[in-house]
Amino acid sequence: MFSALLRRSVFTNLTRMKLTTASLPEMKALAGAIIEQQETTQGENKLKSFCSAYRQGTKVQKAEFLQFLAREFYIDRAQFEASARSYLEDTQNEPAFRFRNEERLGALLMPKYVSFFHILGRSEGGVKFLVDMRGDLLDLILSIQPENSCFYDVRHMNTILKDLLALWFTVGFIKLERITWQSSCEMLQKISEYEAVHPIRNWTDLKRRVGPYRRCYVFTHSCMPGEPIVVLHTALTSSISSSIQRIVGHRHSPAEPEPPEDWEDEKIIKCAIFYSISSTQKGLQGIELGKYLVQGVVKKVKAEFPNVNEFSSLSPIPGFKEWIMSEIVKILRGNAEASKLFNRQKLEAAVQPYSENRHPLDALLLLLRNNGWFHIPELVAQLEEPLMHLCAFYLYHEKRRGYALNSVANFHLKNGAVIWRLNWLGDVSPRGLSSSCSIMVNYRYYLEDMEDYRHTYVENGTITTSDMFAELLKPLQSLL
Repeated sequence: MFSALLRRSVFTNLTRMKLTTASLPEMKALAGAIIEQQETTQGENKLKSFCSAYRQGTKVQKAEFLQFLAREFYIDRAQFEASARSYLEDTQNEPAFRFRNEERLGALLMPKYVSFFHILGRSEGGVKFLVDMRGDLLDLILSIQPENSCFYDVRHMNTILKDLLALWFTVGFIKLERITWQSSCEMLQKISEYEAVHPIRNWTDLKRRVGPYRRCYVFTHSCMPGEPIVVLHTALTSSISSSIQRIVGHRHSPAEPEPPEDWEDEKIIKCAIFYSISSTQKGLQGIELGKYLVQGVVKKVKAEFPNVNEFSSLSPIPGFKEWIMSEIVKILRGNAEASKLFNRQKLEAAVQPYSENRHPLDALLLLLRNNGWFHIPELVAQLEEPLMHLCAFYLYHEKRRGYALNSVANFHLKNGAVIWRLNWLGDVSPRGLSSSCSIMVNYRYYLEDMEDYRHTYVENGTITTSDMFAELLKPLQSLL
């Protein structure tokens, strides 16, 4: 491992250099010193030095360090195996000895890097540092190959760090806050930067999204002050919205009036539409916070507007267009029996007039790829029915490990929502056309039935839908 002399020398050199540069051996030495040194003399300085060195490291250096940490500071297997044999051979039956030995075995199964995570978490800014470190760890997992000797070590360390963060980010430790135009400039700036679903164009756009008939809520953590963890944008409307253009300020028609800017008529507010939810911290991936934010916002809105009885999302369908294109490619490559494009005849008939001597599906593939179909009004009308049927099939039937393949659908269904309605031309922005051919979906929350629907989906993978959505499934279900 590392000698105490080497660690002391490296720490001294880093302090003198004020961390103008940081090498991988220096990061390793500091981590080893923090983990293995029994006494904590200069411990705070070592932590600061390590954190600075790590932040200055390149992506490659961070990846190598994380592999080193996962491999070198795992458990001592030889020591554990010897203790386990001793435990099994012990014939004493006294409970006191049995529990003592089991505690020792449990301690031997705890990787050394766990203490490192705890030490970092207790330091100033340490929780945020660990969240960012797990983000780096997730990047590493995506790039590392199974043949790598550290492959399973890294994945196991990720599981342990995720479980630790999950304990620190339970509902009892996070706070629900409403963001308004009077909130701090720093918070507003972060809300703008973190918006991942419908990008905020400028300060005027941001002001509209936190102003009248809009609500913006965030989860914050006491160990990450001023840092939004999850952001939920909500529109207060008179009916369940079918188009995102009016909500985010992109007017489809110049003649369409702007919403009032300085007041709210509570009498017309009947619905709350969750139109954007963004998790801002990559390192918290896999830790369920969004559903608690939705539940908390429902309570806030009901308290402010008792007449609001309809809660629904207006959600994108990322991946739908890519799925359609992949099904078309299967047919073009001669593997039609594997394709799920069950209504290909209708698609071919719609595109035939615009195929220009191409195979209709080849022409459709091109029109989808460059969004050219949207600029042909007649084709837009003819594609509505077949694409809406395919989208319904995609959301309802395409599964992964028993749950909806689409990540947004899976999120809302796990929260207890139902697939309520598909909306043609719901998002005609370049992003909406490129992700889902303009289609958006409402996932509706029936408060009295949410828990039953959630249980049905989580336990059995059964998706609950409205009768309106189910009608879109019928033409294709007969072909399954």
